[in-house]
Amino acid sequence: MATVRPPPLLPRIVAVSSSRSDPSRAAGQIKRLVLTSEGRTKLNTAPDRDFYAFPRFVTHVDAAFISALTGLYRERLAPGWAVLDLMSSWVSHLPQEVAYERVVGHGLNAQELARNPRLDHFFVKDLNRDQEFQFEDCSFHAVVCAVSVQYLQWPEKVFAEVFRVLKPGGVFIVSFSNRLFYEKAISAWRDGSDYSRVQLVVQYFQSVDGFTQPETVKTVPPKADDYSLLSAMMRSIGLYRTDPFHAVIAYRNFKPVSEEAQ
Repeated sequence: MATVRPPPLLPRIVAVSSSRSDPSRAAGQIKRLVLTSEGRTKLNTAPDRDFYAFPRFVTHVDAAFISALTGLYRERLAPGWAVLDLMSSWVSHLPQEVAYERVVGHGLNAQELARNPRLDHFFVKDLNRDQEFQFEDCSFHAVVCAVSVQYLQWPEKVFAEVFRVLKPGGVFIVSFSNRLFYEKAISAWRDGSDYSRVQLVVQYFQSVDGFTQPETVKTVPPKADDYSLLSAMMRSIGLYRTDPFHAVIAYRNFKPVSEEAQ
C-alpha cells in the first residue's frame, strides 16, 4: 500500500484574534464595486462562449514572459498543493518537475483544456454570466489566473469566489502583460496604461474583505533566446522589447482585514 504524504504547510500569515465577533463574519464579502457600468463594457458584446468556440493552440505571450511566470509558480506554489487554474487553456505554465496533489482547470474551450497535460480535471464556464464555482469552501491551496483577468466583467464577484474556495493562507496569483483581444477586454482595461492595469487588479483584491495586502511583481526580461550584439543594441534604444510581465499576488487571510484593524 502506497504511503500518502500530506501536503506541505501553507505560508504562515499572522492573524490577530478577537473575541468581539465571529472571525469569519465578513471574510470573503465584497466591500465595494471597483468598476462602473461603463468600465465593464466590451466592444464585442457577443457571448464569450461564441468567441472562444474554436480552439487556439497558441501561446499569447512570449517565451520570456512564460519563463518568468513559471519561475514565480515554482517559488510560490509548493509540491503537493491543490491548484485551480482559472481561465486556462491548453497549457498552464506550471513547472514540469513539480508534482501537485491535483490541478483543476477552468476555461471556455473544452478542446483546449482537454489538451492540457497538467490538468487532472477541467470544467467549462462563462464567468461573465455565472461567477459561482461548484467547489466546497477551502478546496484549494492556490488559484492562478494567467493573461485573462482583462476579460472579467464582474471581477469583484470572481475574486470573492476565489477567496471562498481558497484554504486559509492560500494564494491567488494573477498575471498579465499588455497583450489582449482588444474587442473582448473590458473598457476599464482597454483604456488603461500598464500602471493603471496593475492598480486595477490591486483594487480587485482590495474589494474583497479578507485578502492580505496585494503584492505586485514586475519584470521586463531580455529575449530568452537572442543575445546577439544587434539585439542588445536594439533593446538599448527601445526597439526590441519582450512582453512585460506583471503579477499581483495576495493570500486568503485567517481573518478579514477590517477586523484585524479593530
